[in-house]
Amino acid sequence: MQIYLVGGAVRDRLLGLAVKDSDYVVVGATPDQMIAAGYRPVGKDFPVFLHPDTHQEYALARTERKTGKGYKGFSVYADSAVTLEQDLARRDFTINAIAQTDDGQLIDPFHGQIDIQQKTLRHVTDAFAEDPVRILRAARFLARFTEFTIAPETLALMREMVAAGEVDALVPERVWQELAKGLMEQQPSRMFETLRACGALHKILPALNALWGVPQTALYHPEIDTGVHVMMVIDYAAKQGFSLPVRFAALTHDLGKGTTPADVLPRHIGHELRSVALIHEVVSKLKVPNDCKDLALVVAKYHGKLHAVRQMKASTLLQFLEALDAFRQRARFDDFLLACECDSRGRLGLEQCPLDDADHLSRALLAALTVDAGAIARTCDGPTHIKSAIFAARQQAIAEALSLTH
Repeated sequence: MQIYLVGGAVRDRLLGLAVKDSDYVVVGATPDQMIAAGYRPVGKDFPVFLHPDTHQEYALARTERKTGKGYKGFSVYADSAVTLEQDLARRDFTINAIAQTDDGQLIDPFHGQIDIQQKTLRHVTDAFAEDPVRILRAARFLARFTEFTIAPETLALMREMVAAGEVDALVPERVWQELAKGLMEQQPSRMFETLRACGALHKILPALNALWGVPQTALYHPEIDTGVHVMMVIDYAAKQGFSLPVRFAALTHDLGKGTTPADVLPRHIGHELRSVALIHEVVSKLKVPNDCKDLALVVAKYHGKLHAVRQMKASTLLQFLEALDAFRQRARFDDFLLACECDSRGRLGLEQCPLDDADHLSRALLAALTVDAGAIARTCDGPTHIKSAIFAARQQAIAEALSLTH
């Protein structure tokens, strides 16, 4: 029995990064031998065991053979006769196909160390084409390792996979899982640009793919291209360390601009409601979690209205706050403003623009929250008057705090 540290742990050590998870491959052992040594079996599709003390994962060396479409269309062969090199050969990228012995010796049959030095993401063998998830992983790695570029032959292979319909076999949950991880990386725009370059974005998120080449008014969007704008928006969100719901809302807030009639361009009248309809399609298709869905819908519908708040009367401001459900969902309101910040600053040359509109709306909410709704309710004769009395008091508070008319 020989045990090797493999995969991301070896890669990240060579890159000088902190190692989060350590995975091991075991060569020359059978499942019975692993169990006899105290390891606990947990693998469903192939033999994986947990170490009796550290609880880290140890997988028996294995090979894989394509049997059908998609990432589940494989048969796995794990046997004590499978060699380390055979196991490494089934991995996705050369930088992930390096093993390390207990004494620190590196075993690198596919020259992953050279690709690490040259900052190149390259597939190990043509077996890469058998698993469409690897397209998503390639895009996600480029969002994480921002100095890396993808090898031309790997990108070409990804294009062939898309043309062969492999991406069509991906299950929605797995697509969302990879996209969510990519959105939380250092520069998520690189993930979507890679998916677009190989043709996968058109299959996975056609509404997003449609944004490139769609012009916007240069006065408000010096970058002009809507796709470029959205990429700037999500990269700003990543740079600020914002949450996944904020980043997803940033990604989807302008989807409706891809359906603007050509004779209206570069204006996008009514794109907000068109965005809402497209987001409903996206979240349904990809099984997007509710927190991401709910924020994305609110941001898409109302982000344009935020820019008009300083021209609103106190009553209109209060109606806007109610439409945002700011009194009941304060955390989502705060995230709404963060997503709108990304939209405002995700524009060429405006990365540090003031956020006066958001500040104005926040001050309006804080003023309205000073009203004791419970005390007002207790003074009302009946429930029919409570709502209007609370509205009037909040409106008065906003008007006084912001020196506005009612």
